Amino acid sequence: MIGDPVALTIRRDFPRPDAALLDAFRDAPSGFVTDAFNGRGSLHHSIKPLTPKQTFCGVAATALCSPTDNLAAMALLDFVKPGDVIVIGAGGDDHAAVIGDLWAMWARRLGVVAIVVDGLVRDLPGLIEADIPVFARGHSPNAGYRNGPGEVNLGVTCGGIHIGAGDVLVGDVDGVVAVPLASAQAVAARLELVRQKEADSLAKVRAGQKLQFWNEAGLANRGGVRYVD
Repeated sequence: MIGDPVALTIRRDFPRPDAALLDAFRDAPSGFVTDAFNGRGSLHHSIKPLTPKQTFCGVAATALCSPTDNLAAMALLDFVKPGDVIVIGAGGDDHAAVIGDLWAMWARRLGVVAIVVDGLVRDLPGLIEADIPVFARGHSPNAGYRNGPGEVNLGVTCGGIHIGAGDVLVGDVDGVVAVPLASAQAVAARLELVRQKEADSLAKVRAGQKLQFWNEAGLANRGGVRYVD
């Protein structure tokens, strides 16, 4: 490296989806969203909610943190807007927590609807009391430092998925799915088809009608099926 690194690089504003587009994703199960996105967008399975009933839908605001460092996450609180989901890229670091309960409580007061951390959090009882969905790889009492370098709202890789500021995120007990803002309109349109297909299939199952989970005849051009009994 030539010269001293910049402690923080901050993007103060960025495009966000309009309310109607975001509403198209609201209350959609994460599995529906990834189906509508051609099976893409799911963060690593280890990033899970602190309690099973935590769910969210919102707009990504991002913080890129160095290992054992949380300066960017601390600074991001000055640039969030109501409806944002704070996404912290910490590279899966398991040495120290990135955020704790007081930080989460203040994020909620600012209108943040959820927190997603590709790393650890701390103060679990207080985080649950804060009444804001928190998704992370785990929790530890170890605390990070506020040194940098870090980036705010310039995008992160979180759970193996690139997430840009302004992207749409949905989370539930199954995990988190991210949809790039540029793809959100098309995914929202397919999401309506997924909802209808799932509703039709559920109605058939409840009525005792068997669904076709595989097609034997359709395997003919792939060698077919051989029965051995």
